Amino acid sequence: MPPQIGPIEVSTTQLEALLEQARQEPLRDEGYHKLRAAIRTLGLVTELLEKQETTLAELRELLCPASTEKTAKVLEQAGIHSGEKKPKAERKKPPGHGRNGAAAYGGARRIQVRHESLQRGDPCPGGCGGKVYPQHDPGLRVRIYGQAPITATVWELARLRCNLCGDVFTAAAPPEAEEKKYDATAASMMAVLRYGNGFPWTRLEGLQHGLGIPLAAATQCQILAETAIPLGPAFQELVRQAAQWELVHNDDTSMRVLSLDRGNVSAERTGVFTSGIVWVFQQRRIALFFTGAKHAGENLADVLRRRRLDLPPPIQMCDALSRNMPKLPPPLQTVVANCLAHGRRAFVKVIASFPAQCRFVLETLSEVYQYDEQARAARLTPQQRLHFHRQHSKPVMDQLEAWLKAQFAERLVEPNSGLGKAISYLMNHWPRLTLFLERAGAPLDNNLAERSLKKAILHRKNSLFYKTSNGAKMGDLYMSLIHTCELNRANPFDYLTELQRHAEQVKQAPAEWMPWNYRERLVPAASVIDSG
Repeated sequence: MPPQIGPIEVSTTQLEALLEQARQEPLRDEGYHKLRAAIRTLGLVTELLEKQETTLAELRELLCPASTEKTAKVLEQAGIHSGEKKPKAERKKPPGHGRNGAAAYGGARRIQVRHESLQRGDPCPGGCGGKVYPQHDPGLRVRIYGQAPITATVWELARLRCNLCGDVFTAAAPPEAEEKKYDATAASMMAVLRYGNGFPWTRLEGLQHGLGIPLAAATQCQILAETAIPLGPAFQELVRQAAQWELVHNDDTSMRVLSLDRGNVSAERTGVFTSGIVWVFQQRRIALFFTGAKHAGENLADVLRRRRLDLPPPIQMCDALSRNMPKLPPPLQTVVANCLAHGRRAFVKVIASFPAQCRFVLETLSEVYQYDEQARAARLTPQQRLHFHRQHSKPVMDQLEAWLKAQFAERLVEPNSGLGKAISYLMNHWPRLTLFLERAGAPLDNNLAERSLKKAILHRKNSLFYKTSNGAKMGDLYMSLIHTCELNRANPFDYLTELQRHAEQVKQAPAEWMPWNYRERLVPAASVIDSG
């Protein structure tokens, strides 16, 4: 593994000055770091150039990675000006910026404060002769506190000893002190930190120890392993419901499992993967993760085997790799759509060599994405969206298809060049890339699955690996439940906690304890408590 190159900007003139300085006096720390970065860069470039399969484009992408693939930014990096920028007054501020209002603090403890001197019906203090009545919108104040992710309570029970008979009398412990040591909320917080935010066991152990609430890594693992058992029915119900839905995105990323049982997978396959499968039905989303030697298509096939045979085939969005395709008999096959963003990315990579041609393709696809965004903003139904795309996007895509065919027909592009390969990819998969013009509900790209896989990538980046197959299965379960909550705007911490507290009810009727409806099951219980 070559050494990582730090983001240090240093010019040839600066290097020459550093060398001259080194002849006269010891280098300062700043100069040392610059010279070390330059030497490591040279070593990495030399190592890559020794490999025959390394291309100049790959080398450029590695050493000078693009910060974004937005059309305007890509064209700007290639030295192409796509047009004048809008004045600041005309630009819309993106959502999600600015201060959070009190309504955003859904997890905050709320305290109602009565007016110190006035009640309903009291005369107005202003002397106008009227009476005061409560307002629907109270005044709000927010104060934020810090605390350890996992806290503890210690009950010190008073003990009294008789000086004559020696008997010891201990105060009665409150009911909550007699419950099991680790509350359901502790397990939920461990799961959210580890599988929702990539916290390694040892990092949380160190954090908790520093805050005075020690929590060993082995203890965390044991608690989550025990908690996964009552959560299992909810996960299996997610898989069952997802198999009946109408749209699925799938992709995979590499993963490492130190001790892996490959089952019936061919011994020739040495790779280990985490597959991300995201199902869509109307406004609901289900994210499923599977780690092992199987590819994304094989894991999708396992889910599809639970699909009712009387349902029409679902739309499957994926890239064009064969390993993403499930191998199943006709009743369980899918209608495949390919990712337009993957085809676009091939032109982004070669824009420095073919700026004019790539600009045309990128700006054409940008127009189609703008139409799709307009349809999303207008909240069109799938059928309305299909009609909208046929009306606006189809002429644009037809123009692009004619241009692609002309490049080879008129011998304007060498088929084996980078641009030729990018054009060939679009032409070879054109029907699947344009399925959004033929089928209602077909998406443009596979970004939903790729964003979901960032959960697995974050885990791999921080924890590096799973130790065993059971550990990987446990990670898949928690990651699926947590990310499904996030996709449906449910609180994953609250959801995992309620599943544990109502484990028997979840086991009996898991369909009533999904992230989008579990709160309804809690309302009757809350009403009984209030009425009591």
